[in-house]
Amino acid sequence: MKKNYYQNSLLFVILLAIISCAPNGPTSEQYGFLSGIWHGICFPFALIGKLFGLKVGLYADNNTGFFYWLGFIIGLGGLGGGGASSRR
Repeated sequence: MKKNYYQNSLLFVILLAIISCAPNGPTSEQYGFLSGIWHGICFPFALIGKLFGLKVGLYADNNTGFFYWLGFIIGLGGLGGGGASSRR
């Protein structure tokens, strides 16, 4: 019982840390390729937070354009393993 409590607590802390890295509105900083990768990795967790009513962004409003979105797509694909996870 105690081990399960610690595992759940650790999972909660990790999820909270990942959600806290999601973009949260317009800033003066312009986000590029590496930020796009990170935001792509955080996207599923930010989406869960958004569904529960938290005020988190799903992507950065002030981004560099094509390279940010390229990184975002790579981050999304890297988290799920892309198409390689469905290979036999």
